Amino acid sequence: MNIIILGAGVIGTGLAEYLINENNDITLVDTDMEKLTAIQNRYDIKVVNGFASYPATLREADAANAELVVAVTNSDETNMLACQFCYSMFHVPQKIARIQNNEYLAEKATLFNDAAIPIDSIIAPEQLITDEIVSLVEYPGANEISEFSRGRLGMVGVTAYYGGPMIGHPVKKLHQFLDNIPVKVMAIYRQDHAIPTNENTVIEAGDEIYFVATKGYVRAVISKFQKLESPFRRIMIIGGNRIGQELAKELSKRYSVKIVETDPKKAHELSKQFSKSSVEIFNSAPSNSDFLTEEHIDKMDLIISVTEKDETNIMSAMLAKNLGARRSIVLISKFAYINLIKKEKIDIIISPREATISALLTNIRHNGVGTVHTFRRGESEGLEIRLMGDLKHSAVIGRRINEISFPPGIVVAAISRDDEIFMAQGDFVLRNNDNVIFYIQDKKNIRELLKLTTPKATYFSRHPDFQK
Repeated sequence: MNIIILGAGVIGTGLAEYLINENNDITLVDTDMEKLTAIQNRYDIKVVNGFASYPATLREADAANAELVVAVTNSDETNMLACQFCYSMFHVPQKIARIQNNEYLAEKATLFNDAAIPIDSIIAPEQLITDEIVSLVEYPGANEISEFSRGRLGMVGVTAYYGGPMIGHPVKKLHQFLDNIPVKVMAIYRQDHAIPTNENTVIEAGDEIYFVATKGYVRAVISKFQKLESPFRRIMIIGGNRIGQELAKELSKRYSVKIVETDPKKAHELSKQFSKSSVEIFNSAPSNSDFLTEEHIDKMDLIISVTEKDETNIMSAMLAKNLGARRSIVLISKFAYINLIKKEKIDIIISPREATISALLTNIRHNGVGTVHTFRRGESEGLEIRLMGDLKHSAVIGRRINEISFPPGIVVAAISRDDEIFMAQGDFVLRNNDNVIFYIQDKKNIRELLKLTTPKATYFSRHPDFQK
């Protein structure tokens, strides 16, 4: 696929890294030649130095032959204008834009269509981050959780701790502990490395386990790997920005919520905004230990640090934990920081880059690909693929899972068929129109998986409804 990415920031370069290994022709556009040179030195990629919304820049990027444009510059207006020109001047069939301003998002049904601003898919990073944090709050003990099969399945990462019933037992024991509740353990990471996993693999304290289960059973499964945490009640949000505000609005429906904002003017505005709600607003530096002590930080179930500064988020969460806060969720943008953080200091890290790239991949991938979520800071993926074909034209349709030569590190997690969910077993036979959820330990093998699950071209010629 011929793809143009407008913007070589964290999102744009991260997306290019994902897509370049999947047999795509990528062109990256930015005004910063230093950024472009850095990524060109690592990958075989075309770069164009120029303003993303200039017709001449788009022409140099060969927009006339592009199948997809992804506009992820830091300017909403630049992204919108670039998509407009790609539509009207170059007839690009698919256009995706990152839009951050709530003023635009509030009117997206009116603004973003072919009759107005022709954008096919909108990616709103702040909303994605908010949704991810809210999901984690609802499932205490989970490190990562993403939904598949229209929200019916949860793919979850959890750490096994001493006291969890499964410690010292093989994976197959999980079904006995859960009275045969349907669940599938897909991967185990020990000391940050994937280990061969099967039903006889013994769970050890400190293992990171990735499993899939229907959403109603996720809490029950988590409780077998660690002592079940009591639900959160008291939450403190560090940062009164848009993410903090949206979190407060959503979480205050079920929890006691406080917002800490350093800017006096903004704190005053927040006080007026939340005057008719139960949300408490405080004006203080999150590093003020006296303030935190006065506000009984040791009684807080959860600290969520979401300011624009990574350093503030990291230090405020670490201080709060040292003073007795139970758990922490921290927003970190700089990838270099993420790899330095020790898990005992910060419980959960949220990366805007990974949240946004997951949403972009869901919109970009074809070959039957539906939902995409990245895990382990982009190292692995969960992927939902709708199978098409028949025994003659497909390498997977009509075959048992254990008969199929999947690429290394590919685990079939679950199958959604009509209104039923099945945990993957070796003797399960795949059918046309099955939605199969995969866990992919190494994203380099995604290209081979897509090739394997895509039917032969002759199938599409016989079924014109699929020729899109």
